[in-house]
Amino acid sequence: MKVLVTGAAGFIGFHLSKRLLAEGHEVVGLDILNDYYDVNVKKNRLKQIEDNDKFTFAYMDMADREAMEKLFAKEKFTHVVNLAAQAGVRYSLINPQAYIDSNVVGFMNILEGCRHNGVEHLVYASSSSVYGLNTNMPFSIHDNVDHPISMYAATKKSNELMAHSYSHLFNIPTTGLRFFTVYGPWGRPDMALFLFTKAIFEDKPINVFNHGKMLRDFTFIDDIVEGVVRVMKNTAKPNADWSGDAPDPGTSPAPFRIYNIGNNQPTELMRYIEVLEDCIGKKAEKNMMPLQAGDVPSTYANVDDLVRDVDFKPETTVEEGIAKFVEWYRGYYNV
Repeated sequence: MKVLVTGAAGFIGFHLSKRLLAEGHEVVGLDILNDYYDVNVKKNRLKQIEDNDKFTFAYMDMADREAMEKLFAKEKFTHVVNLAAQAGVRYSLINPQAYIDSNVVGFMNILEGCRHNGVEHLVYASSSSVYGLNTNMPFSIHDNVDHPISMYAATKKSNELMAHSYSHLFNIPTTGLRFFTVYGPWGRPDMALFLFTKAIFEDKPINVFNHGKMLRDFTFIDDIVEGVVRVMKNTAKPNADWSGDAPDPGTSPAPFRIYNIGNNQPTELMRYIEVLEDCIGKKAEKNMMPLQAGDVPSTYANVDDLVRDVDFKPETTVEEGIAKFVEWYRGYYNV
């Protein structure tokens, strides 16, 4: 395969690129290296893969239509994995325009590139955030997801809708992946595990939202990457049984699919913190805080479709995953 991985300097994009290169595929990694969080972390991720002769880095803004047209025309990708996005639920309350530029305009340019250059399969990151006000758990791809509660979630839902229209109009196979709270080595510094770890090592308090009454389907990075790779190789196909009289949101008569990739075993936030404390060998001082705007109290993924179609179910426990993150953190920051 010749794969365009957008967001290649990001957390998931880096790990996916590394895996694809290890399998011998050509990878063009696109990233704008924005400063939403520490750019040095992004640059240091890239250093792990930039010497591979099958890797090419494209410093580019996905919202730049002309540059994206040239890139697609030149490289002729067989597969595209779109992981670039303005991330973060809470930041979307502060700077919603950034989410439109990256997550909507940028994704439109990806779709056009796939349309005009014979891409065999587009896989793109959606998010568990699309479930919004849904409370029927575990969250199923066959449930309606029309009530997002953040601009971030709304843009991810829009990606699914845009992809479906292109699958329908131009027969482009597209698969959207709803990721559930991804964590692990080289993780994002703005996410809870990183923030908690840094604070505990520095003897500073941690902010525990919703007074700790949160359930999250924490999903280890290696499980996410395994799921992405399997889905990439399982090109989206039409659902012959789909009916407009009872429309299934997760499939289509077009070559369009949606999957959840989650650990399928939600963990209480306080248990997550306990495991982290055990791995570090130090207790955290906790600031109990109310639920933040845009956040949901619980996430829990139904992964039956993923298991059925690509024979994979994430199984890394938080005990295993957090230990690996803390080991990486100690080495990276020399603590």
